[in-house]
Amino acid sequence: MAETINKFFPHLTERQKEQFAVMERMYPEWNEKINVISRKDIGNLEVNHLLHSLAIAKFISFTPGSRILDFGTGGGLPGIPLAAMFPECEFLLVDRTGKKLRVAAAVAEEAGLKNVRFMHGDVAECKEKFDFVVSRAVMPQPDLMKICRKNFSDESRNALPNGLITLKGGDLKADLGNLLQRSEIIDIHDYFPLPFFESKRLIYTPA
Repeated sequence: MAETINKFFPHLTERQKEQFAVMERMYPEWNEKINVISRKDIGNLEVNHLLHSLAIAKFISFTPGSRILDFGTGGGLPGIPLAAMFPECEFLLVDRTGKKLRVAAAVAEEAGLKNVRFMHGDVAECKEKFDFVVSRAVMPQPDLMKICRKNFSDESRNALPNGLITLKGGDLKADLGNLLQRSEIIDIHDYFPLPFFESKRLIYTPA
């Protein structure tokens, strides 16, 4: 199980390998009941969803104790794979759709992830502070930054300044708008040279 993830992350512990195997088993089971991943795409779960989420782990190795907010997590992506990768960090996964969070919570519980919490509702209601906000193709970068700016901690504990990390495809100039000049754009294909990632980008915008 999770052979492609193991290939690109060869230093995973046995515990982490077990957790990714749980994700590969649980997501298709839950997707039959609650559609969190396109039915046409669930067969590509490991590469298109789990490994895609882990591009963030290639970009930055979060310092233990870091706090990360997953904005619009849906069924727990990218937050749950990242929580498995960084067990000494804290993750809050937020989404407006309660049934999708139910899937995320069930997968996290089965995988034994103790470093994940869930919030059903709007990020605007969240007053907590975080080192990073992560998100996967939820909305344009400037809109996202406007909503979560209040959630960035003033203290920085990582190699990079606190900020927003998103996973996107498509027309980035239109998506980034006035944040284009101060954002870093990474071709995910450089991390994972597989066909799916040819048009995928990671965007980092400092807070």
